[in-house]
Amino acid sequence: MRTSAIGDVTHVVPLVRTLQEKSPGTRLTWIVGKLERKLVGDLPGVEFVTFDKGAGKAGIRAVRDALAGRRFDALLHMQVALRSNLLSLAVKADRRIGYDRARSKDLHGLFVNERIPARSGEHVLDAMASFIEPLGLKQTEVRWDIPVPAEAHEWAAAQLPGDAPTLLVSPMSSHTVRNWRVERYAALIDHAMARGARVALVGGPSEPERALADAVLAAVREAPMDLTGKDTLKRFMALLARSHMILTPDSGPMHMANAAGIKVLGLHAASNPDRSGPYSDRRWCVDKYDAASRKFFGKPASEIPWGTKIEKPGVMDLVQVDEMIDRFEVCSAHLKLALNR
Repeated sequence: MRTSAIGDVTHVVPLVRTLQEKSPGTRLTWIVGKLERKLVGDLPGVEFVTFDKGAGKAGIRAVRDALAGRRFDALLHMQVALRSNLLSLAVKADRRIGYDRARSKDLHGLFVNERIPARSGEHVLDAMASFIEPLGLKQTEVRWDIPVPAEAHEWAAAQLPGDAPTLLVSPMSSHTVRNWRVERYAALIDHAMARGARVALVGGPSEPERALADAVLAAVREAPMDLTGKDTLKRFMALLARSHMILTPDSGPMHMANAAGIKVLGLHAASNPDRSGPYSDRRWCVDKYDAASRKFFGKPASEIPWGTKIEKPGVMDLVQVDEMIDRFEVCSAHLKLALNR
């Protein structure tokens, strides 16, 4: 059971792949959020039960009705919020595996009878992977292969034809304090376009995302492509497949891009990239987390609890434009992109 959010659900996919490989006779049921199912709900060999958190108590009842009369050998209870703990009561299971005490909250311990190993300093994906260790398994390979339908690829090809060096810019995190300043996004876009890169703004259809995209478009010298609100989760995965890099703060699109194998120019100050940055390759990120800890807490990041979020106003100002331009240039050279001099 991991219902949300997009990034965390993406981190669960390798665990599913590992279970399918190492225990092929196991039947898997995944309780997942309504939005998140649109991304992972076509994974082969998995039964999905949708939880609509927006439906309130009716959403919990729907899950309970879907699982009525069933019993499972084990529940991997991978979410600690009180609502999720209450939702877990819909699952009748002999073994109820949850987080260790240090990572528990909202009475999580009352809803489980086993715990994952207590570790600190882990990436979120590795913490998710440890849920199969009580079952005698271990994740030794990380594989996503999230299905993308032909329709999504066809749509993406129409938006991004050919193989031009392409940078996607996904400017918004659901934690808005993680967002970079509009003028800084614009400066990076201006630099990339001056170097001959094809740049596309991407984002969801919400009003805040539309407003941020419009502000960026008003600040640039030359407008990039604007695909904000025009894609779906699957179409976004298809856009990633036709791109080379993405500029984004710590967000769901960051982890979708990592799963797709795209280089991430990550903006980090409010969150620790070693815990929640792009799992596979963080070389192209700017990491100001330690500087943020020193500025706002008066001590290095090594002296604050693992996983602390430094979501303070102005924290992202620690990430400078020239640092992100450097990451763009170094990553472009690594990829051997044919850019203008």
